[in-house]
Amino acid sequence: GSHPQLEDVAPRIVEHPTDLLVSKGEPATLSCKAEGRPAPAVEWYKDGERVETDREDPRSHRTLLPGGSLFFLRILHGRRGKPDEGVYVCVARNYLGEATSRNASLEVAGE
Repeated sequence: GSHPQLEDVAPRIVEHPTDLLVSKGEPATLSCKAEGRPAPAVEWYKDGERVETDREDPRSHRTLLPGGSLFFLRILHGRRGKPDEGVYVCVARNYLGEATSRNASLEVAGE
């Protein structure tokens, strides 16, 4: 059945991520929920760089949940660096446009 009254709409973020303070090795979730028609594709960026998830790398410890949230199996934090620490935004796109969430910082609690 077609619904001619349903017009496609550009994405909008309905749930924004919030700042997180996580202990090393613990799981974490950065929330993001977007609406739009057609349903928007969600990508995450950390400090301006696109975040790879298990969609690109099956070994990744980061999973993009069906609703758009970013789930970390465990927060990585080593002597050589803090690969998960940074400022994250979620971007939802469809052919009509894109929407960017507020910034959320993820910090790893001190040793």
